[in-house]
Amino acid sequence: MSEVHVHCSNGNGIVLDARVAQVDGLTEAREYAKGVARSLMTVPTLRDWRECWLEVSDDLGEEIFAMPFSSILGKPH
Repeated sequence: MSEVHVHCSNGNGIVLDARVAQVDGLTEAREYAKGVARSLMTVPTLRDWRECWLEVSDDLGEEIFAMPFSSILGKPH
């Protein structure tokens, strides 16, 4: 089991998030990150989430992967 930390970035800086999870591998870490993104997108805001991404790091602060919100939102119609 590994500990992962999820942070949101919009290109102007990183918004540190207190979300920490214990996951079993990269697949579970990606599913957790998608859930975090969906959770953030449910909050009413004027933010265009397609400009943001999640940065997922391990307990040492090393980035494991980055996930653009656009990969979850899809393309605008």
